Amino acid sequence: MSRPRPSIDQDFARESPLATEFRRLFHSIQRSQQKSDLKSILVTSAVTSEGKSTICSCLSITAARKGHKTLLIDCDLRRPSLHRLFGLERDRGLVEVLAEGLPVKSAIRKSSVENLDIITAGRVAHNPSELFDSRQIGAIVGELKFYYDYAFVDAPPVIPVSDPMLLAQELDGVILVVKAGSTPREVVQRAVEIMKNNSAHVLGVVLNNARGTMPYYYNYSHYNYQYSPLPAAPADRPATRQSRRPQPPKGPAPSSSGSSSADEHRGAR
Repeated sequence: MSRPRPSIDQDFARESPLATEFRRLFHSIQRSQQKSDLKSILVTSAVTSEGKSTICSCLSITAARKGHKTLLIDCDLRRPSLHRLFGLERDRGLVEVLAEGLPVKSAIRKSSVENLDIITAGRVAHNPSELFDSRQIGAIVGELKFYYDYAFVDAPPVIPVSDPMLLAQELDGVILVVKAGSTPREVVQRAVEIMKNNSAHVLGVVLNNARGTMPYYYNYSHYNYQYSPLPAAPADRPATRQSRRPQPPKGPAPSSSGSSSADEHRGAR
């Protein structure tokens, strides 16, 4: 008998470079919130297999670890994955709310992360296009915003289906996940164009899978960053700090594009 797969938060170490990137990303969202009310955020991608579900999960965990009451909703009714990432049962989720009238509060589940609740996709939907109701989901999120500081929605990719385009109109903002070295520029531009033409508030882009595809100065190992606490010094002598100052890379420094990057978690969609 195989052991159940551990929850994603068990692999998401608080002091890892990955966690640092997500804290930066969440800080950017909070700064944007000062200009407009951003409590419900849709996370999507241009095409499949870009890591949007993992990005959405890690961003939700980051908000919860910051002490914010956070809700994560799986709206990808065709290829749901949040129940696997968090080790939850799939049934009694969004499909049951939309198709069977299950009270939304009955679909909310506690995760292994403090302050983080999850609504899974629910049972297999044979007609997701007919079942998907962006206004109903928008009303659900609008109701739950009174109980949560943030609601993150994992949506299907933009190019293959119209679900995220419709749902984006009901939420406060959209984050687009792009897989470095994989997704063509023209495809990303088309996805952004579709969202903006439908009045979606596109907050920005998260660059995923940067390791091995971006220039060397995007990799933490280049700077030899080991910023862990120093060992305790003996009581009879003062503490000394032995660390090497990171050397700047040769050549021009990278320019900031306003996007964030995060390496892809195993099994990401």
